[in-house]
Amino acid sequence: MVMQDTGKRFQKNIIYNREVIMLLTIFLSVVFCAAITMLLISAVAFVQYDGTNKWFFSSAPKEALERLKPRNEELFCGARAMGWVLMIISILLILGVGVISVWDGFRSGFSFKQFFLRFVLIFTIYKAYDMVFFDWFLLCRFRFFQYYYPEVAPVYDGRKYGYNLKSQLLKLFVIFPAASALAAWICTRF
Repeated sequence: MVMQDTGKRFQKNIIYNREVIMLLTIFLSVVFCAAITMLLISAVAFVQYDGTNKWFFSSAPKEALERLKPRNEELFCGARAMGWVLMIISILLILGVGVISVWDGFRSGFSFKQFFLRFVLIFTIYKAYDMVFFDWFLLCRFRFFQYYYPEVAPVYDGRKYGYNLKSQLLKLFVIFPAASALAAWICTRF
């Protein structure tokens, strides 16, 4: 009787641990998406293009980059400083997601498969969010980028979806799984 009870308790702990690990992975995905959103908003709205920081907008199409005009005046007093602080915070959050993902995997004794699934799930949730929220909603429906840079509006007019679907799908189906596998392999070596 005591053996059976201990076995049931052990099974419940395993199921509980799996649920906690999955919830942590989903939470880390949400934090990752929020950090990327903060990074985008900080760069576009607060720091803004000043002629020297074109790399902020490197994912935009070449036609849009060519039309960008430098913004020498701040949106409001302290906007650039606030934008840089928010960008640093978002980069630290992204690094924190990576560190916590790996640390919890080590602590939980993850195998290659478990590390891979965690990393690929975080990247997949991020990429789906990127494609739906950034490309479809912010860019094409809400016209967020065009609000701050009206000179690029002709580049995006008439688009039902973002401009880089092929690149997005390549990342989703090839690059992110490969990066997840490499990261999982590195994590299982320690």
